[in-house]
Amino acid sequence: MRLQRLRIEQFRQFHGPIEIDGLEPGINLFTGPNESGKSTLVRAIRAAFFERHRSSSAEELQPWGDSSASPAVELDFDWQGQRWQLRKRFLKQKRCDLLVDGQAFNGDDAEERLAELLGYQFPSRGASKAEHWGIPGLLWIEQGTGQDLHAAVGHAGKHLQSALGTSLGEVASSSGDALIAQVERERAALLTATGRPTGALARVSQQCEEQQMRLSELDTSIDTYRQQVDRLGGLRLQQQEDATRPWEAYRQQGRQAEAQLTEVARWQHEQQRAEQELQSGLASQQLCHDQLQAFERQQHELAERAKDRQDQAARLAELQARQSAIQTRLEQARLHYQQSRESLQQARHDAQRAGIQAELTQLEQTLKDNEARLQQARAQQTDLLQRRGQWQALHIDEASLRQLQKLHQDLSDLRVAEQAVATRLQFDLQAGQSLQLGHETIRGQGERRLLQPIELRIAGIGLMRIQPGGEDVASLVRRQQAVQDRINTLQTHLQVQNLSEAEARAEQCRRLQQAIEQDELQLRHLAPNGIDALEGQLTLARQRRQALSTQLAALPPATVNQTDSDTGIHTSLTAAQTLLDNATDQLRAAEQAEARYQKDLGLAEQASRIAQAEWQRLQNDIIAPERQQRTQQLQTQLLELRATESALRKDMNSLQQQIEAARPDILRQDIQRLGRTAEALEHAARERERELTRLQSSLEALGAQGLEEKRAELAQELQFSHRRRDELARRAAALDLLLLTLKDKRQALTRRLQAPLQHHLHHYLQLLFPQASLDIDENLMPAQLVRTGAGGHEERGEFQALSFGAREQMGLISRLAYADLLQAAGRPTLIILDDALVHSDPERLAPMKRILFDAAQRHQILLFTCHPANWRDLGAPPRDMQAIKTGA
Repeated sequence: MRLQRLRIEQFRQFHGPIEIDGLEPGINLFTGPNESGKSTLVRAIRAAFFERHRSSSAEELQPWGDSSASPAVELDFDWQGQRWQLRKRFLKQKRCDLLVDGQAFNGDDAEERLAELLGYQFPSRGASKAEHWGIPGLLWIEQGTGQDLHAAVGHAGKHLQSALGTSLGEVASSSGDALIAQVERERAALLTATGRPTGALARVSQQCEEQQMRLSELDTSIDTYRQQVDRLGGLRLQQQEDATRPWEAYRQQGRQAEAQLTEVARWQHEQQRAEQELQSGLASQQLCHDQLQAFERQQHELAERAKDRQDQAARLAELQARQSAIQTRLEQARLHYQQSRESLQQARHDAQRAGIQAELTQLEQTLKDNEARLQQARAQQTDLLQRRGQWQALHIDEASLRQLQKLHQDLSDLRVAEQAVATRLQFDLQAGQSLQLGHETIRGQGERRLLQPIELRIAGIGLMRIQPGGEDVASLVRRQQAVQDRINTLQTHLQVQNLSEAEARAEQCRRLQQAIEQDELQLRHLAPNGIDALEGQLTLARQRRQALSTQLAALPPATVNQTDSDTGIHTSLTAAQTLLDNATDQLRAAEQAEARYQKDLGLAEQASRIAQAEWQRLQNDIIAPERQQRTQQLQTQLLELRATESALRKDMNSLQQQIEAARPDILRQDIQRLGRTAEALEHAARERERELTRLQSSLEALGAQGLEEKRAELAQELQFSHRRRDELARRAAALDLLLLTLKDKRQALTRRLQAPLQHHLHHYLQLLFPQASLDIDENLMPAQLVRTGAGGHEERGEFQALSFGAREQMGLISRLAYADLLQAAGRPTLIILDDALVHSDPERLAPMKRILFDAAQRHQILLFTCHPANWRDLGAPPRDMQAIKTGA
């Protein structure tokens, strides 16, 4: 099926007619922004097929705000060598006409013929819905529904099954399915859908578990009884041993260990006291030793102080000898600096004088130039004002002129249309004969075009009244008069007699405007900031000239000849500045040298005084008589402290050996171990006595219950329950296996029937996911996608679990496969995609374009999009909706 032409009129946003002709057999790409009319075209195609022409629910097809409109759709398409022409109009002028190679169908017959051809149906009443759309509902994707496939496949299911050559519904409703249903019912009586026991099998299994649990409880009770009998005999033997109270011996051993630990603690205390005395003696020895070493260091320090005193005195004498040379160098530097500064000042005055004179010369030239520019600017301003006045007098509004031109064009078009629809009166009268046409007498041969009612008088015969055209002619005359009235009104507003005068005035205004712009450009060149600003500049320049003259007169006389060039003045100034810089550097160096000298001299004098005082202090300390007496006392005290240290170390070693031999850590462990042992033995004896009493009571109670007899009865009941459970389990397993076998056979048959559709799916899927496969279920719906993941591993995903964009892509691929299947079965196919694949990323969109181009080799595709940039490489020229509307 190939759609050739589409024409709509008074349909939603299109009040006037829109026609699209010459549609390609492959891809037809329609582009435009939102609300440009793409969805309206799709709705028109749907209405042409799905909506009954006599339906009263077609009000939503009317143009917005126009309740009197009659929406109309015309479609021309080819199918199997025949030309089909559909004309359908809704609401006010309800009509449906179908022409098939000259054979005409009307009304309901035409609509039923279309429904039979395309594979859909009409509702019994009301608006058409998705469940009626059949094959077109599957192949025509509305905006935002590309991923919704289940309902569309269900509504087109019988047509797809028919295209496969066998009805899958018949396979599902055959005697085999009746057997499967019976097996499922019998299996459901024993097993759930997930294979868990239910019904009688669940009850007997639960009974077996309960009996087994009770039997285990009885076995546990019997084992407990036997263990308690054995335990009672052992406890009576241990009770005889407890009568000797063995824990008292361990407590006695613990008290002996505590006494030994107390003796060790006393030894440790004596050892600590000796350690304290030893540390005190060592500290005293260190003090004596430090004082003796301090006395020795003072002797060495006295020799160093004497040498330092001599060095400082020699350095002071050397610095005092350099004082005269330092002062002389400083005075010479100060004198040279003063002379250089005076020379630089004079050179600056000469340079300033030369600069003022140069500025005066430049200023005089600037004054001459600005005065000339001011005269030219004033003249240019006068011309500009004159041209502006002329332009103001002749100005005509461009928008009004364009409107006048358009009205004249409309009037010309109306006159052409008037001539086309006017009634033509052609006459060929014999010589000497005449007719009276209105107020005109006509003779000979000629032609008249009549637009208004007129009377034709034939002498001797009578009167004929001619009524030309009808409503179209009258309407054209009224529209022509209305346009002429608007032209007259606009010409009066523009103060012109005709369009030529208006255009001549507009052209004259444009020339004046160009001249004005040229004058403004020249005026801005002469006075960029205006004439007043230029006059202000002249005033400021004159004031500057007066100030410079005054400043020049105030300068001292020049030392450079008037004939010297600016270069000579600049050279003199540079030389004077260089001399001053050198003198400044020399003065700064001399001052820094003098400051360093004074600092060094002060430091040398201070160091000399300090060295003398330090030497004298040490000399007095060393020769004092108390110093000799203190040295002897320290040496005697040091010998006594060393003897005491030796005795204390000997006592400490003896105590340490006794403590190590006693092992106080082991003694503390023995005390803890023996105490815990005694407590544990005594506590265990008390617990055994209580346990013996409990066991006697428990054994008396268990002996009276007859546990062995109960166990024998319960074991017999459990054996019977096991046999019943095994019987039911074998039946459930057999039914499960039978059901699985029957379903496998039916799935094998279904796969054979679905093989053609699977082939078409595989063809398209390989262009998007190489080596992938897409399974379909018995309802011909995509089920599971199997593909290779990023890590080379196989990935499986159900159709409904895929992302929105992936489901949209799989939905389009499935629809193309359905179209191939239907075409192979001799059914017409037309694919309409309204903003499809908008959720596809660039990487996925590229192979999807290849898929669409491949499908276009077999089917006609109408693709509507508001993203033309995404479809540039689709291989189809785009049709712009704005251009279509403009052409209409």
